[in-house]
Amino acid sequence: MTADSKTDVTDDHGVSLAEASRVWARVALLSFGGPAGQIAVMHRIIVDEKRWVPESRFLHALNYCMLLPGPEAQQLATYIGWLMHRTRGGIIAGGLFILPGVVSIMALSIVYALWGHVGIVAALFFGLKAAVLAIVIEAVVRIGRRSLKAPVMRGIAAASFVAIFFFSVPFPLIILAAALFGYVGASGGHAAFAAIGHGAAHEDGESLLGNEPPAHATPSVRQALNVSMIWLALWLLPVLGILLIVGSENVFAQIAVFFSKMAVVTFGGAYAVLAYVAQQAVETYHWLTPAEMLDGLGMAETTPGPLIMVLQFVGFMAAFHAPGDLPPLVAGALGGLLATWVTFTPCFLWIFLGAPYIETIRQNRALSGALAAITAAVVGVILNLAIWFAIHTVFHRTISVKGYGLSFDAPVLASIDVWSLTLSIAAACAIFRFHAGVLQTLAGSCLAGAGLFLMGAI
Repeated sequence: MTADSKTDVTDDHGVSLAEASRVWARVALLSFGGPAGQIAVMHRIIVDEKRWVPESRFLHALNYCMLLPGPEAQQLATYIGWLMHRTRGGIIAGGLFILPGVVSIMALSIVYALWGHVGIVAALFFGLKAAVLAIVIEAVVRIGRRSLKAPVMRGIAAASFVAIFFFSVPFPLIILAAALFGYVGASGGHAAFAAIGHGAAHEDGESLLGNEPPAHATPSVRQALNVSMIWLALWLLPVLGILLIVGSENVFAQIAVFFSKMAVVTFGGAYAVLAYVAQQAVETYHWLTPAEMLDGLGMAETTPGPLIMVLQFVGFMAAFHAPGDLPPLVAGALGGLLATWVTFTPCFLWIFLGAPYIETIRQNRALSGALAAITAAVVGVILNLAIWFAIHTVFHRTISVKGYGLSFDAPVLASIDVWSLTLSIAAACAIFRFHAGVLQTLAGSCLAGAGLFLMGAI
């Protein structure tokens, strides 16, 4: 596909493409629980077990992926697959990472569209939403522990949360401010930034791919142009075709354009994307309700693959509710697959275009500090998402607060859902106190929801 795809099945590190494909399939099938859990699984298999890449290289790639729009876990898999086996390896790693989720979410979307409002099914999703809230909160804690080891990083996270939750500051501005802050701090030799930029320099044993960039990681203008032309065509030509055939007001055109925009402007990984998409899909396009959005997130939490696969559910429901001349299920399936295509195709572009340049700056203290500050800012954005979900899970009604620069939704305390709050607290206790796994917590919450329904409580 590009010049760097002309590679033998086995590179200097000795891992064949076939062996790597089997490992990436295993990573994909075990990738439950959102980006925090997925990155942990990838780290355990790729760094600790297989020792393909050293710790410092894994974290450097992760910081770059946190900077990009889109799902950081899938992009991280693509990045490491590219490091190991060039473009072909990146496509296999990134493609396999999303395949189980595509199949699972499509099946669950069909079940939800046909029977989601039947009493017992609705009760299962009621319990699911409570567990999802606890899981998102746990993601804040897990990522925060890894990223916020210095007071200055905790300050960046807190400022990011206040800016996005209370003042609706656009996420790109928050990322830019954090990057500049981290760059200046690291350039000035501030101890906290210096430690963050180089804190992973030590290696835990030997890795197959050492610290030296592989031959294909050398950036060039010709390579960048080739990558850009191929992946921009794969991404945008279908969008232009849909617009020309059905017009801009058609739901498929709206899905193609909206999620293409999201692929560019929603930085900070899956949780940051969801915070923005949920608000737009619910409040602007009216494709689904907040409750349905939470149900979709619950589906994504219970299936392997990126949490951002919930966007396939959003696309499915949008087209299912406005099918035009198509049968609703057919329209829904096409809408879901279209949302998936325009969401994930740009991810390959960002990696194949940017990774060669990122590899050349691995020893740059200032840029490493900027990437670390961005990671801290993302923690604040995830906290924003957790509170947004909490408000819409535990309370039935909200009021909009605007004035003096403030712009946020506040819950109406009298509209509290006691059973939802109780299940959320129970799920949080299961995760934090008893260290229950994601699937155990989700299954328990669903059964609790079904039990409440059978007792007539909900």
